[in-house]
Amino acid sequence: MSLVMTFDERYRAIDSRDARFDGQFVTAVRSTGIYCRPSCPARTPKPSNVTFYPTSAAAHEAGYRACKRCLPEAAPGSPQWNLRGDTAGRAMRLIADGVVEREGVPGLARRLGYSPRHLTRLLTAELGAGPLALSRAHRAQTARMLLVGTDLPAADVAFSSGFASVRQFNDTIREVFGMPPLELRARRRVSRHEGPAATAPGVTIDLALPHRGALDAPGLFAWMAARAVSGAEAATASTFARTLRLPHGPAWFELRLDDLGRVRLRAALTNLADLSTLVTRARRLFDLDADPDAVDESLARHPKLAPLVAALPGIRVPGAADPHEMLIRAMVGQQITVVAARTALTSLTAALGEEVAAFAGMPSPDADADADEGLVRLFPTMAAIAERGPEVLRGPAARTRAITGAAAALADGSLTLTAGDDAAEQRAALLAMPGIGPWTADYVRMRVLADPDVFLPGDVAVRAGAAAAGLPGEARALDAWATRTAPWRSYLTAHLWRAVPPKPAAPRRRAASVPIPPLTTTGGMS
Repeated sequence: MSLVMTFDERYRAIDSRDARFDGQFVTAVRSTGIYCRPSCPARTPKPSNVTFYPTSAAAHEAGYRACKRCLPEAAPGSPQWNLRGDTAGRAMRLIADGVVEREGVPGLARRLGYSPRHLTRLLTAELGAGPLALSRAHRAQTARMLLVGTDLPAADVAFSSGFASVRQFNDTIREVFGMPPLELRARRRVSRHEGPAATAPGVTIDLALPHRGALDAPGLFAWMAARAVSGAEAATASTFARTLRLPHGPAWFELRLDDLGRVRLRAALTNLADLSTLVTRARRLFDLDADPDAVDESLARHPKLAPLVAALPGIRVPGAADPHEMLIRAMVGQQITVVAARTALTSLTAALGEEVAAFAGMPSPDADADADEGLVRLFPTMAAIAERGPEVLRGPAARTRAITGAAAALADGSLTLTAGDDAAEQRAALLAMPGIGPWTADYVRMRVLADPDVFLPGDVAVRAGAAAAGLPGEARALDAWATRTAPWRSYLTAHLWRAVPPKPAAPRRRAASVPIPPLTTTGGMS
């Protein structure tokens, strides 16, 4: 799918009510003063009355309000922000992570290497709105999600969404949605987009996370189960839960499928101000803003890949809940098996991870032993790994020095690693660190930036999956072949990981334990 669509292409999408484009642009209608998602069931407006905007913020700035019928703010996020490595794409990823709420526009501009004034001009030219307007639109989307998806008091919704005051919250909701917050809540309904309220006020949050197209949920849960760090993470065939350190304190969350096949997020937080950041990170972890139809259609054009796509429609590339943690996990997992990496990371967390008390609303181990037993620690801080890592880490001394050195650099800020990094600069910075090679740098880029076009030809499991699929098994030849699947090489990588033939069970005298799902073999996929 092209990054830039013409007016005629977009108009054909809204005329056919194509839900694949929901979240990728909005349609503003001059005769009504509203903007809609492409799949809006209302009668298609005349072309002369239509203006297309890349973001809802741009439509807000132009004076339009959200459609009450199609709920454009309930659409999944645009996959373009992962496809685009330019300043606009990086800014949108950081805005979704709450950087403007925490650091203001100067903080966002500093991270991107611009002055606030120049960044505002750049984003307005590219996206139709500046950083303040884009952040305001994101807050409005979060607030709408909480109003219709929970029973939180309106004041809690306001501050959970990042608004500075209840008055600002009320004014924004009226302006964007054309009604006050409580009226918006009263109009909520069970639909294909969202479920009913499922929240005990002040206890836990329970929300539906929309996604487009097919979703290979079994593959995601199996991936998480194979790599779950005991004490901080737990997974079953249909759930994944973990603790997580957020800007205002620790949190716990769980992702699961409900009876209607929707992904639901259940969470308990130290401070509700972190909720928007948590939702963004949970979506990135399960790659919920991807466009699986575009990915599957592109990959299936290649005869060798068509059977893989047909067997696993909607495959996703797992992201990272914490970029710093992701680098340490990747480094620990270099050149060892998934099982060995999981064991090493569990030992590291048990020794250095901060113990956390159970959150209000978090299931006790006895209440939900399969999914949440033993979630009592956070993954260690970078400072703790830098200081005490040599006491816990096992293996070659050079690898231990590399891991603790990277942790020290992250802790003191000499190495930055965020979802808003420039891809080339991030890769160069990682490769400059002792003990980090191309595989680790590219794997981190795939997971942290959600870059859809990363390929790992040197990965043992990728080559094994390629050979099983009838593709070249040698790294150089495979890398050359993979170029024809751009810009979706990360999804090619995911398919090849899944294509690895299971190892034959060796004869054993004792009963075999439950096997780890054969997503990968070696290469340190942590």
